[in-house]
Amino acid sequence: MTDTREKPLSAVAPGRWLLFGLGWVCVGLGIIGIFTPMMPGTVFLIIAGWLFSRSSPRFEAWLLGHPRLGPAVVAWRNNGAIPRSAQYFSAVSMVFSFGILIMMGMSLPLLILTGLFFIAVAAFILTRPTG
Repeated sequence: MTDTREKPLSAVAPGRWLLFGLGWVCVGLGIIGIFTPMMPGTVFLIIAGWLFSRSSPRFEAWLLGHPRLGPAVVAWRNNGAIPRSAQYFSAVSMVFSFGILIMMGMSLPLLILTGLFFIAVAAFILTRPTG
């Protein structure tokens, strides 16, 4: 009797390699975000953890155990927590980015849409538990 259930993407070799590669891209972006203002490093590390969980248990364990990169990912997984400093930094970054968009002369409808999006994202981030 054959198993007719669909295999998860992580069990399919090309899909697994794609997730693995994207995981490393996110790790790279996360590291850049640690040192670059206006770049959300923690978000990329959380995404990398998710990608590695579906492609490489070895690198998932490496990321979670990393002394600098891992704690934010572990806090997010355990209770959806975002460090208070990251919450404030992200909110200030969005305000700063919105100011740049105004100075660049973005049209009013796009400013309204962008502003609403930033408000929704900031509300989500600022209401998460701190870790």
